[in-house]
Amino acid sequence: MELTDTTVIEQTQKWIKTVVIDMNFCPFAAKAMLKKSIHYSVSNTNDLKTTLEILIKELQYLDTNEEIETTFLIFPNQFSDFETYLDLVATAEELMEQEGYEGTYQLASFHPDYRFEGEDKDDAANYTNRSVYPMLHLLREDSITKALALYKDPELIPEHNIKLAREKGLLYMQMLRAACL
Repeated sequence: MELTDTTVIEQTQKWIKTVVIDMNFCPFAAKAMLKKSIHYSVSNTNDLKTTLEILIKELQYLDTNEEIETTFLIFPNQFSDFETYLDLVATAEELMEQEGYEGTYQLASFHPDYRFEGEDKDDAANYTNRSVYPMLHLLREDSITKALALYKDPELIPEHNIKLAREKGLLYMQMLRAACL
């Protein structure tokens, strides 16, 4: 199968549905998916400067399209090295702050080799953030605040996710994500 932007987006949507929503890793994702308020952008550039310019364009897109709750900026052909990806995340967060987006949008990170600091690479809990492609997830801060206000004990969400992933086990989590490709 040719890896077109359409294919990348379809696989990402399948991952969101199968892993994020069906496993209830994010109790707010289902509403955004149902409302079709998720924007997907695929970047095939290998240049960091261009990648950051695309990030700013996506933030500006959110600024002018209030019906869009969240954006996934997907990198199917770059940032495959997790450490390089983490550098991108840090640079993106700095840029967002410099551009005045701190407090307006939040950046979440997902990567095929995601690894929580201090955890074993084969810990099933890593799959709560292991996506089909490296990506940056931009979320509206005010939407998060509103959603969290309606959710009992939102601070326990990460703990719940880690526990569930570990209960399901590494093989199950690997197969679940692999089925999205």
